[in-house]
Amino acid sequence: MQYMLIMRADDEAVDAYKEIPFEEVIERMGKYNEAMMEAGVMIGGEGLSDASEGFVVDFSSDPPLVTDGPYGETKELFNGFWMLEVSSKEEAAEWAKRCPLGPGAKLEVRRVQGPDDFPADNEWIQKEEGWREEQAAKRAATTPGGSAG
Repeated sequence: MQYMLIMRADDEAVDAYKEIPFEEVIERMGKYNEAMMEAGVMIGGEGLSDASEGFVVDFSSDPPLVTDGPYGETKELFNGFWMLEVSSKEEAAEWAKRCPLGPGAKLEVRRVQGPDDFPADNEWIQKEEGWREEQAAKRAATTPGGSAG
């Protein structure tokens, strides 16, 4: 099963983060990532730039309205994520609890839906499965160690 750990923080967490030397933050996160990689559960993850560099597309109007960031309260912002491949919801929770975050920070943990969550006979589900296979083949062909043809 795949789970996404979504990092969020309130103003308290943001202020506390500013008090920690950046090298220490990198080391803590690096050790956390390394533990997940060594356990074979981390399949991806990234931190995100400041919300002031982002934008929101609001579909409440036609055409949709694009608004530059920052665009919400601190606690509503999504600051980074990890993708895990684990055997259960409980294992995802165990990894989430090990994350080196402090007071005011939260991880939202959500299961990633897979092919079994949708009707197998649906044309668009079948097309999506084909697209995923094509994309995986393209990535394999362009990554070191992958075949180019």
